[in-house]
Amino acid sequence: MTTHDSTSLIFRNTMRITEGHLEGFRDAITRAVAFAQQHGPQLMVETFVDEERMLAHSFQLYRDSDAVRLHWKLADPYIQEVMKHCQVERFEVFGAPDADVVAGVRSALGEQCALTFSPRIAGFVRFATGHRA
Repeated sequence: MTTHDSTSLIFRNTMRITEGHLEGFRDAITRAVAFAQQHGPQLMVETFVDEERMLAHSFQLYRDSDAVRLHWKLADPYIQEVMKHCQVERFEVFGAPDADVVAGVRSALGEQCALTFSPRIAGFVRFATGHRA
């Protein structure tokens, strides 16, 4: 069985969009993802919106804990702008981040939402060679 480097991390962030803020959220998240695409360390970022339930789901794939720290350092202004339009409802971490990243996630979220960590068992990543926006 082929396995992928066990330092990989996937974050799933479920956000409740504030009533009346859907367009502001869309604009802020679009700017944040464009910045991440140009400058961020993420290997993948995908964000989806369920307008009927006013929920957004963001998935981010990182090579390792160092990449998460770099993302936090670079993207803080963009994260703050997105958070003006929503509240984190659930945050899931898949993989095994180092203690510093675990503490950073816990500190950033406080008691505002459910937070879970799920260690990896096995898997692989297969990316196409073409660019997809």
